[in-house]
Amino acid sequence: MMDLSDLNAFVAVARAGGFRDGARASGGSASGLSEAVRRLETQLGVRLFNRTTRSVVPTEAGLSLLERLGPALSEVEAALDVVNGFRDRPAGSLRLNVPVSAARLILPDIVPGFLAAYPGIRLEVIADENFVDVLAAGCDAGIRYDERLEQDMIAVPIGPRVQHFATAASPAYLARHGRPQHPSDLLGHSCVRGRFASGAMLPWEFERDGEVVRVDPTGPLIVRIGGATDLAVDAAIAGTGIIGLFEGWLRPYFDSGALEPILEPWWPSFPGPFLYYPGRRLVPAPLRAFIDYIKGGKA
Repeated sequence: MMDLSDLNAFVAVARAGGFRDGARASGGSASGLSEAVRRLETQLGVRLFNRTTRSVVPTEAGLSLLERLGPALSEVEAALDVVNGFRDRPAGSLRLNVPVSAARLILPDIVPGFLAAYPGIRLEVIADENFVDVLAAGCDAGIRYDERLEQDMIAVPIGPRVQHFATAASPAYLARHGRPQHPSDLLGHSCVRGRFASGAMLPWEFERDGEVVRVDPTGPLIVRIGGATDLAVDAAIAGTGIIGLFEGWLRPYFDSGALEPILEPWWPSFPGPFLYYPGRRLVPAPLRAFIDYIKGGKA
């Protein structure tokens, strides 16, 4: 008889393309996954992966096993989750893949109340700006904005339905360089920019009375969107330049006076994010509880 945990370890490594990434996706350790795969190979009497110092690639036997095993394990998980539905309160793990902005601006108003309502659920949040396959990453669901949703996904609104892109600068910067009156004035200012993990650096877009203006300002600092956003905010507060970011992220600094809003009549609005998950399989009980919680007006 094969150990179910060893089979799960094999699937995690095969889907992630390595022991380290498999451990990150499954919540285990690379050494533990390696030992489980070695044990499985010994029991089967066949090599499942070709290993080098740079890669871990399934063999032909490994690919055949993965093709048949993946759906089977999903059915096992679904069967166990059906039993979970008979509990008074759902229990188990829920893993969400979200952008840093959602972890900062959306989830703090949701997570504490949700966990208090469902003490048997353990929530894990992975903040990641990369556009990933939530299933391949070992997650149950994700949060993304409409333009980045994957196809064939069920999407549920989460958080405020209208958000704004805001621009701001420190009082010291505005005293030295003046206050822009039109988005095109930003081309003559130092701006703090953000670059996505893909390498893209999108222009800033503004809108007023049907007029749309896109500008691509420059400045002394470019940060990776997500992980280094706080550095950008700190630099703007210190007077390095003008920052463009979610209004919700900058609002505390407006309230404290550390930053001043600029070009506010031009701030564009955009729809809030969505919780999304695959519709082609049974929804795990912890995820169903989370969906019901946010649909119930809690988020």
